Amino acid sequence: MNAIVLAAGNGDRFHNRTRDSKLLHPFLGQPLLLRTLDTARDAGVDAITVVLGYQAERVRALVEGALPSHVKISFALNSNWRLENGVSVLAARRFIAADRFAVLMGDHVFEPAVLRRLLQFSMHRDESVLAVDARPVAPAVAAEATKVRRDDSRIIAIGKDLMDYDALDTGMFVCSPLLFDALETSRALGDTTLSGGIRQLAACGLMRAAEVGNATWCDIDTVSDLEAAESALTATARPA
Repeated sequence: MNAIVLAAGNGDRFHNRTRDSKLLHPFLGQPLLLRTLDTARDAGVDAITVVLGYQAERVRALVEGALPSHVKISFALNSNWRLENGVSVLAARRFIAADRFAVLMGDHVFEPAVLRRLLQFSMHRDESVLAVDARPVAPAVAAEATKVRRDDSRIIAIGKDLMDYDALDTGMFVCSPLLFDALETSRALGDTTLSGGIRQLAACGLMRAAEVGNATWCDIDTVSDLEAAESALTATARPA
């Protein structure tokens, strides 16, 4: 199983004392990006393309210095990393020869079991699936999140500005190669986000949703997000 891990952005909102990529920042004692790679491996991924951009040499050195065991790692460079994340996915296109592959955010914390279920999700060959969270959240959390509207298990709308939604996008995808063409179409229309490509697939009825249930996941945009995620995972791991 292949995965693309997006690690090109500079994390504008992650205001630490240095200007280092937030992916280098420790999360429970391990650099955030390495945790993502290890979690993907634990879910069954055995080939990962890491998309580099901001501080590419430092991020690559981090990965090469602590390669996850039993995982083949390749690197793609997104020289236009200041653009949105759809461009990063396209940068990895030539490394993906599989019929299906995961797309993961380097700055998201998630449980291996969620990705494992996503990799085993039953769908047609041309379909893709996104892990979504249908649990209620505070308005401030929803305002920052990418939101999804579904018709049964099919995604019919996705975007940050959705007013009518029933779940949040967790940033965990398993996609068919049709995603690349969808991203190219979206870019030609002026939208370089990954969500833009997902909207193209949804318009063709090719985008499914799978709920994460009670699983923990966190999108690390700020230092406060990281601290809250560390507290949440520590509490989850603590014996009752």
